[in-house]
Amino acid sequence: MKIDLTDTTASKINQALVEGRRAIGAPAIGMVLTLVIVTDEEHAYDALKAADEASREHPSRKLVVIKRVSRSPRERAQARLDADVRVGADAGTGETVMLRLYGEVIDHAQSVVLPLLLPDAPVVVWWPVSSPAHPEKDPLGALGQRRVTDSYAAEDPIAELSERAANYTPGDTDLAWTRTTPWRSMLAAALDQQPAAQVTAAEVEGEAYNPSAELLAMWLADRLGVTAKRTVSEGPGLTSVRLQTKTGVITLDRPNGTLATLAMRGQPDRAVALKRRDTAELLAEELRRLDPDTIYESALKYGVERLGNEPLDVPKPEAEPTPEGAPAPPRKKAPSAKKAASQ
Repeated sequence: MKIDLTDTTASKINQALVEGRRAIGAPAIGMVLTLVIVTDEEHAYDALKAADEASREHPSRKLVVIKRVSRSPRERAQARLDADVRVGADAGTGETVMLRLYGEVIDHAQSVVLPLLLPDAPVVVWWPVSSPAHPEKDPLGALGQRRVTDSYAAEDPIAELSERAANYTPGDTDLAWTRTTPWRSMLAAALDQQPAAQVTAAEVEGEAYNPSAELLAMWLADRLGVTAKRTVSEGPGLTSVRLQTKTGVITLDRPNGTLATLAMRGQPDRAVALKRRDTAELLAEELRRLDPDTIYESALKYGVERLGNEPLDVPKPEAEPTPEGAPAPPRKKAPSAKKAASQ
């Protein structure tokens, strides 16, 4: 069910939500959090689609804030709030309110959003693109317990990491960090199988404009207390991690974005599933935990400038075939910094 409201108020939007639930026979709310999505018109569709998919695991009220900046002085002077209220099948699992702000209302977005937050429920604020320099001090960011950004969408992703480190506040997180979760899990499991191995150096290989590689290298350096080096490949995404130990080399290599090969001394090479995940999966993972991510904080504050850029002098394993038995496809060229991609 959809309800369009033009030149409206937060009170009328709340009333429309109540009427919509009654009309579809679902008077109870039954949602666990409020997800505030701050984006522009161009990226609103993809962001809402990802949020709808994530809401299957986390039923939520989704408030999509779109600031419509008018070009003419006359239009900028006309303060207006338009809303598109969706409940039932049109809203995924939960409710959706598309908020389009015009004129002076843009400068008071938090006053529009605040009355629409679910009572006594956590608030997560997500910027798919164009996130503020200091999310916690942003008027909308201040409403959330968690603030989700994506440094991969920045003009300069690596500089964005330094800015994130300088302005970090507990509750901040980055989808570029979320993309490294399967890699971190696999590497930790590999080291558990080699209890006597002492890591002396690490190398992370990935696309040039992919901050997930930097974050993974900083995590290894921070947790293992070793020198971590970042090298560039043609991708896609993260392609390889090599850990030099006193007993040999542990290698996790993924040349095709789907299937990886784990190689370590004393064991046969193993093919492991390590597919690149879409935005909905990444967002759903972040919504599972609402407490501060201290591991991310520690890795981020290690500092991207401390990473080396010379590769380790160790051989790389041969690429494994794809699950269908065909040779792995050639690696693609690194995408532009603006292009959103998952690891």
